Amino acid sequence: MVKDDVLDLFHPAVRRWFAESFAAPTPPQSLGWPPIARGENTLILAPTGSGKALAAFLFAINDLVVRCERGDEARGVQILYLSPLKALAADIERNLTAPLAGIRRGADGRGIDLPEVTVGVRTGDTSTSERQRMLRHPPQILITTPESLHLLLTSKRSREILQTIRYAIVDEIHAVCASKRGTFLSLLLERLQALVGQPFVRIGLSATQRPLEEVARFLGGYEAAGLPRSVTIVDAGYRKDLDLAVISPVEDMTDLPCEEDGAPSIWPAIYEQLLTLINSHRSTLIFANDRRSVERIAAELNKRAGYTLVQAHHGSVSKEQRSEIEQDLKAGRLPALVATGLVGARDRYGGDRPRLPGGVPAFCRPRLAAGRPRRAPLPCVECGAPHSEDARGPLGDGCPGTRHAT
Repeated sequence: MVKDDVLDLFHPAVRRWFAESFAAPTPPQSLGWPPIARGENTLILAPTGSGKALAAFLFAINDLVVRCERGDEARGVQILYLSPLKALAADIERNLTAPLAGIRRGADGRGIDLPEVTVGVRTGDTSTSERQRMLRHPPQILITTPESLHLLLTSKRSREILQTIRYAIVDEIHAVCASKRGTFLSLLLERLQALVGQPFVRIGLSATQRPLEEVARFLGGYEAAGLPRSVTIVDAGYRKDLDLAVISPVEDMTDLPCEEDGAPSIWPAIYEQLLTLINSHRSTLIFANDRRSVERIAAELNKRAGYTLVQAHHGSVSKEQRSEIEQDLKAGRLPALVATGLVGARDRYGGDRPRLPGGVPAFCRPRLAAGRPRRAPLPCVECGAPHSEDARGPLGDGCPGTRHAT
């Protein structure tokens, strides 16, 4: 089906909104909509920014519009969006506002009384009052995480709002499919299947998933007879140009700058290199291993800059502050962000993105014997001296005697 014809799959109000908003469907949309319209489980591989989320959502929303026009009541959750990254929830909720409002305007223009399609978010950040309100008035579109879905499936009352699901969208599927968390998600989808009682359309999204056949088998799961469910693979991926460089902050690792206490350390040079990179790019993302590292690096960079140049982003930052930080970065108001790997923003924000790993190679970490207390110092494999946690570097797990090796 060619790009012009693929829009014929949609209700006129949906088609009108899309034609007014975009020049033409993107490859993941033109290739993904036909199998989704046929009710097939679909795995979509496409680069970030290519519209694959809209490819997943739009026909599901179209199905809601068509059923509402027929007079069918769409009570309960109809579309379930699952992301392993809590940070994506606010983005998806915001991005659904424009199409839902535009489609409703298009329906009004055709004299169609279209009920409001509601969107709800259920994560660890959701307040108790919002959770209770969601049970009383379930949204048609529910945005959540695997862990929150587990809680919903476990509670008898919340389980009832999931019995009407027709579409389940799994975003960033590559982040879970090869881990224990992926096994957990597979069980959740099968529990959901048993609850619903009839097949629902599973849609998987990612920009980096490989091999596609294995990921498709993970998405579809298995029937009771042990046979894998059929999944249509939409490969709309292409390789982006990548400017990758490995940079040493000092020319000679034996001649290191000194900390304020006079001890030689590579970190002053790292901070200066980071400031140079931040000032030479529109937006910069800096990644560290843990929350303590993120806070330390952000504080030191701001101290050296003399003003708030960067912000820290991790799971302990409040929901409202995280959302504000993400919007400031996307809008260009925030030059840099220091984050743990939990931020879902790595490939979602514009601008130049030098990525600076904040980890320490495994060979220079102190070894702890299995079963011993965490704080028990053992000889370091690099320098031979025992080091307590308090003696470690800013990343919390480096060898102070061999920081030049990082």
